[in-house]
Amino acid sequence: MPTTVIRNADVVLAWDAAARQHIYVTGADLAHEDGRILHVGRGYAGAAAEEISGAGMMVMPGLVNIHSHPSSEPMNKGFTDEVGSPGLYNSSLYEYLPIFRPDPGAVHACVRVAISELLLSGVTTLADLSMAHPGWLDLLAESGMRVCIAPMFRSARWYTRNGHVVEYAWDERAGVKAMEEAFTLIERAEQHPSGRLFGMAVPAQIDTCTPELLRDSRDEARRRGVSWQIHAAQAVAEFHEITRRHGVTPIGWLHQQGLLDGRAIIGHGIFLDHHPSTPWHTKDDLSILAETGTTVAHCPTVFARRGITMKSFGQYRRAGVHMGVGTDTYPHNMLDEIRLAAYLARTQAMDPRSLTTTELFEAATIGGARALGRDDIGRLAPGCRADFVLVDVTHPMMRPTRDPVRSLIYAAGDRAVKAVFIDGQKVVEDGEVLTMDYRAAAAELHEAQQRAALKVPELDWAHRSADQVSPPSFLWT
Repeated sequence: MPTTVIRNADVVLAWDAAARQHIYVTGADLAHEDGRILHVGRGYAGAAAEEISGAGMMVMPGLVNIHSHPSSEPMNKGFTDEVGSPGLYNSSLYEYLPIFRPDPGAVHACVRVAISELLLSGVTTLADLSMAHPGWLDLLAESGMRVCIAPMFRSARWYTRNGHVVEYAWDERAGVKAMEEAFTLIERAEQHPSGRLFGMAVPAQIDTCTPELLRDSRDEARRRGVSWQIHAAQAVAEFHEITRRHGVTPIGWLHQQGLLDGRAIIGHGIFLDHHPSTPWHTKDDLSILAETGTTVAHCPTVFARRGITMKSFGQYRRAGVHMGVGTDTYPHNMLDEIRLAAYLARTQAMDPRSLTTTELFEAATIGGARALGRDDIGRLAPGCRADFVLVDVTHPMMRPTRDPVRSLIYAAGDRAVKAVFIDGQKVVEDGEVLTMDYRAAAAELHEAQQRAALKVPELDWAHRSADQVSPPSFLWT
C-alpha cells in the first residue's frame, strides 16, 4: 500500500510514549503505509501517494472492545430490555437468555448487525465471545475489523425449572472436546489470510466449568501466549454458587487456582466481596485483581437494564485494577457504553470526581489493548497499526469543541464519526459501513426474531409465549 497522509488535522489524539498517555496535538499530520503508522505530529515531510485533508477533523485511535457477543445479542432487542428473574436477583441469564436464541440461519445477520454498529461507533478491534459457528472466520474477515476470536467452551449448561433455582447439566467430556476445538480455531484465525484475526481462550463461565477445564485452558493459553477470559462475578446467584462450592468468592477462588495474571480478563466482575448485594466476610477481591494485573471487562448497559451496576468503576481504578470496556448487549455502540459507564460510576460513588474521561477513554483504548496483549493498537504512534477514526469536530453536536473527546462521548456520540480506518483501509464513510450491508442484515434479523418468538413456549420452563415473558410496551390491535 502506498503512503497516505491525513494532512493538517484540527487535532490528533496522539500517543506520548514518554508520558504513556494520549495527548491532543493541533494542526498535526498522520501518515501510514502498508497498514502501519509512519508519522504522527506536525509537519510530515515525507513522500505521499495520497493526501486527505484533516481540516475540521479529530483523528483518534480506534476503540478496543474486549467483550461482546455479536452472534446472539442483536436478536434480543425488544425481548430482554426489561426482563430479569425476581427469584434470581433480577439476572436475565438463567431464565431468559436460553429461550431467546437465533436459529442457525440468523447468526450471520446477528454478526453483521453487531459489527456494523461497532464500526459506526469507532470500534476497530473487537473480542468476539461466541460459540463457534460455520463461516465465522471468513465473516469476520469480510467486515474489515480487527477481531480477537474467543470461541467459548464449558463443562455444563445452566437452566432453571422454576425461575428461582439454577441447576447445571454437566458433560465434562464435551467441555474438553470443545476446548480442544477452540484452540484449533484460534490457530486457524492466526493463519487467516486477512492478517487481522487473532485469538483468546474463553471458558464460558466460572460456574459452568470444572476446575480441571479452567486450569487446562489457562495453561494452554499461557503456553500459546494468548489472553484468557471468563465470565465471573456477573450474578448474585453465581456468587452464592461459588461460595457454596468452594467457601471463597469467585475472584478469590480464581486466585487460589493460580488463574489470574496480566493476560487474564474477568468478564463483568461486578459482584465482588465489597458489593452491597454480596456481603462477605472478606474485602480482598479488588486488591487481588490489582496485584495480579487482571483486567475487568466493564459492560454497563446489560446490567443497568436490570437495576444492577458496578460499585464502582472509579473505586476499581483507585484500587489499581486494570479496566477495559465492552458491549455485552445491543445496541453495539461503544460510545454510548462509555457514556453510560461514566454516569453510573459517578452516581454510584456520589462524586463527579470519582472517574475522569481520561480514565474511561484509556480503558476503551490502551486498557483493552493491554488485556489482549497488543501494544500496536489503541494508540496513534509510529509503528502501530493504522487503526484510527476521523471525527467531524464541526458537527453541531461537537460544538463547542473545547475538549473534543468529551464532546464526542457526552454529546455527539457516533453521529460525529466521519470515517473509520483499519490497517489503513477505510471501512466507514459518512455514516455508512463499506464492508457489510447493515440495512439488509437488520431486515433479515427482524424476520429471524419473529421465528425465534414462535419457539419460546417450547424452551421456557413455564411454556409461556414471548409476549407473556416480555409483554410489549403497548397493546397491539
